[in-house]
Formats: sequence, C-alpha cells, structure tokens
Amino acid sequence: MSEEFDRLVAEGLSTPFEGWDFGVFEGRYQEGDEPWSYAAIVRERMASAGAMLDMGTGGGEFLASLGALPEWTVATEGYAPNVPVARARLAPLGVEVVEVGEDDVLKFPDSVFDLVINRHESFDPGEVGRVLKPGGVFVTQQVGGWDVEEVNAALGGPEHAYRGWDLAEAVTEVSGAGLEVEWSEEARVPGRFLDVGALVLFLRITEWQVPGFSVEGYRERLRGVRMPLEVHAHRFALVARRPA
Repeated sequence: MSEEFDRLVAEGLSTPFEGWDFGVFEGRYQEGDEPWSYAAIVRERMASAGAMLDMGTGGGEFLASLGALPEWTVATEGYAPNVPVARARLAPLGVEVVEVGEDDVLKFPDSVFDLVINRHESFDPGEVGRVLKPGGVFVTQQVGGWDVEEVNAALGGPEHAYRGWDLAEAVTEVSGAGLEVEWSEEARVPGRFLDVGALVLFLRITEWQVPGFSVEGYRERLRGVRMPLEVHAHRFALVARRPA
C-alpha cells in the first residue's frame, strides 16, 4: 500500500497540466453538473453580440467549444504559460489573445463590448461595466469559497483562500458597480476524488484551496485520507446588464 501511495503522489506531482483542461482528471475525479448550463447561457447571448470579451480564457478550451463566435472576439489571459496555448487554439478562429499582468484590469476603451463572459476568473465589476456598451451583458460562472471544503477538513488544513466568495457577495459587488442583475443561481454539486494522486494534482494547480499546501508538509495527512473522498463543488452564476 505504501508503494502505491508513493506512486500516486509522485504521479500527481508530475502529471502535465496545460491550459485549463481538466481532461487529465478523467476517471480520477467525478463531478455532477450545475442545474444551469453556462455554455447555453453564453450561446444565447452571443446570438445578438457583435463584440465579445472572454476574461481568463485559460488555454482557450471553453471559448473554442462555443461554435461560431461574434465578429470581433477577444480573450484575456493572465497566466503566462497559458498564453501560447490559447493563441495556438484560438488564432485559427480569428480570436486575439491579450496577455494581462492583472486579471481584473481590462486595457480596452470604454463601451466596446456587447458581451463580456467570465468562467472561473476574478473580475472587477467596475472594469466590466466600463468596457460594456450601454445595454451590454456580463455573464459569469464562479467557483465559490466553499468549494470542495471536504478536502480542507480531511487534511486538517486552513480554509479556502476565498472563503467568503459566494453569490450574495458577487451580486452586491456587481450591483454596486451599477450593473443590473437579471438572473443568478448558486449550487453545491456532488463530486468525488477517486485516488490520492488526483487529489495531489488538484491541490498542485489550485494553490488557493489549501493555502500553504505541500506534499512534504501534508504527506502523513494525505496518507490518512480515505478514498474515494466525497466532496461538493461550490458554483454560482449570474447575468447582469449595463443600463442602456
């Protein structure tokens, strides 16, 4: 058992992870679906948009999956290793990928986008409102601060770095920036980690989940986690409009 544990931990530390593609977790982490479809909401809004911004595109995986895009579509990405991955995927679709130093700072003129989308990326609602045209729409799906909190409990570690981030807080911030929230929903979606290697890989790429995590510091606690580990993903989404 010890050899298998060591093998899985080593695998979790060395598995390549490119862009924001969670395909590497197939068969090792399972998660249900949200009660809404973020992709369907975005596609519905895209139908009437001539200019769209995708914030924090990762490797461009989600944006490329949407089908025909608005005539002018731009994506931002703040994690440098993801930028060439996103450009290689999105350039054939006519999408410019803009590397940003701060995810929340949108270096675009005022009132240029009909639609701003944001999947699991931080945002400044004032900046979003500034770049939206009057009547423009903001669609976001976020990972909440109670995300897979069972992991933190199992490891006896600190809370998620963004523990207070939830739908109520997001609605308050978005409304405070002058955007009108048209729809919102929040859910805790069941999931499960099937082996400790998948858990180590997850913690390796989400440094905010258990702040200060390292395999060296948590090896014996990892050894004590019973698999499969049942968890709940915390997700929320909203649609907001800049008043015309």
